[in-house]
Amino acid sequence: MSIKLNGKHEKDSRACRDAVALTLKDLMEKDPSVVYVDCDLMGCINTKQLRAQWPDRALEAGIAEGNAAGICAGLAATGKKAFLHSFGTFSSRRIYDQIYMSAAYAGLPVHVLGSDAGVTAAFNGGTHMPLEDAGMYLSIPETYVFDACDYAQLAFVTRAQADINAVTYTRFVRKDVIKIYEDDTEFTVGKGVVLHESKDDQATVICSGIMVDEALKAYEQLKAEGVSVRVIDMFTWKPLDEELVLKAAKETGAIVTAENHNVTCGLGSAVANCLVKNLPTVQEFVGVQDQFGQVGPQSFLMDEYGLRAAQIVEAVKKAIKRK
Repeated sequence: MSIKLNGKHEKDSRACRDAVALTLKDLMEKDPSVVYVDCDLMGCINTKQLRAQWPDRALEAGIAEGNAAGICAGLAATGKKAFLHSFGTFSSRRIYDQIYMSAAYAGLPVHVLGSDAGVTAAFNGGTHMPLEDAGMYLSIPETYVFDACDYAQLAFVTRAQADINAVTYTRFVRKDVIKIYEDDTEFTVGKGVVLHESKDDQATVICSGIMVDEALKAYEQLKAEGVSVRVIDMFTWKPLDEELVLKAAKETGAIVTAENHNVTCGLGSAVANCLVKNLPTVQEFVGVQDQFGQVGPQSFLMDEYGLRAAQIVEAVKKAIKRK
């Protein structure tokens, strides 16, 4: 793993969705077994180019997500590497039974892409706001679950899925994201990325997705106040990097999880499950606190649900006091 941070808290000039579209294009050019199914959202994800080039391999299922999942399972059963995209709400709640039974239970690799993760659904509103999507996939045996934070990481995850012989789910932002990593950064599936670490760390922040940048801002604020914290980007929620979680818990004695997801069933829950079984540790949870989504700009929603560096700073200080 070779990590190269951008470190500027600046938006990437590229739409994050293009990490999916262009990576799939490259995969389809090199591997004829790669196929793609969409649910009337090719324009939203910029994958019309795939259908234009491979009309027999980039398929439009229409607004019929359950059928799309069944199609992907059938394609996977014939040896295809099937990718399926819809908004996160529909690629989780709408197709859960089909993915569970026709793909996962049958041992077939279907790679599900859920865009507009969490509050990034913004003006699409509560009906389109997936705050429990990853939790649903965490509950399916033998799955892989990813929460990509930027273009470089999403491109890596999309490419990596093609070689995973299991159901995978990736949640991501379609458009604007902060550039966390340089494009030549190397990641490893199932391994967290240590962004900051020292022998004096008093707590660890474990984060993913849009919360990585917020965690880095919190790190800077806490450092200015004389508080040293470790920061880990846990972009793979399942399989969780338990070794890294336990190392951080042992060395820092306090854990704060930060996620753009409901805290009742997401990254924080996965980390807590690991800790309670192996090394009970003080933990605080930053994320959506068992609430429904709503309409609004992303900046408002991040404030409304407490998905900011300020809440991470507060949680770190609380966790340290509880040690």
